[in-house]
Amino acid sequence: MISIAERHKYIKEQLQLNGYVRVQELADQLGVTGATVRKDLRILESQNILIRTHGSASPVKPHVMDISVDVKASQNRDKKLLIAKKAQELILPDDAIILASGSSVTAFAEVLTPVNTINVVTPSLGIAVLLNGKENVKVFVLGGVMNKNSLSVRGGYTESGLVNVSCSKLFFGCDGINLETGITCSNIEEARLTTTMMKSCAQTVVLADSSKFGRRGFGKIGNIEDIDIIVTDSGIPDNMRSKIEDLGVQILIAE
Repeated sequence: MISIAERHKYIKEQLQLNGYVRVQELADQLGVTGATVRKDLRILESQNILIRTHGSASPVKPHVMDISVDVKASQNRDKKLLIAKKAQELILPDDAIILASGSSVTAFAEVLTPVNTINVVTPSLGIAVLLNGKENVKVFVLGGVMNKNSLSVRGGYTESGLVNVSCSKLFFGCDGINLETGITCSNIEEARLTTTMMKSCAQTVVLADSSKFGRRGFGKIGNIEDIDIIVTDSGIPDNMRSKIEDLGVQILIAE
């Protein structure tokens, strides 16, 4: 029979991989009763490792913080550039796209090489300035209230600027990809704007390095099945990759 220490180790591993655990799934996987799993979760909660919820549990500090885009830019920089170059393969001749804000999307804007002329809509002032220096890129900047951390605009005025926009793809980053909570970011305002931008595009593309899997933010953008493509690096957990692909989402790996 599996020991208590082995069960606790397994539970912590599953928390790290998936960002949550469910009582019944753990009971089935470990070959024990639900009562035993609930007791294990109570012990781990007393050790400040997790928080119990209805039939499941999450890490004690599951939510990511809203930090400056300059700080984010230095995190996993090499992976973000690899992801950006892979995402470039999705650009079509004479394309029209929306680029959200964030460090992963900024990296994409850096490497963006248009085929013929490309129209780009963005709420990010930093990305707009960056693209303004590229040939054959026409930039449409959304208006709204400036957010200091992201150097981008948000709010109702920003969303109203998308009414007459129709693009092939939206490229956006996120702070968490979680099988239970979906695609999330650190705040509600950004989540709402991203959801609105999704409605103006035929496809949605998430640019996310492997550290984002299993995590979650405060603002929910949508369920995983609402996304068409995720571009990430080879560090994505195998079990999450297969489950996400089972939901109909295409995953592109940047080597």
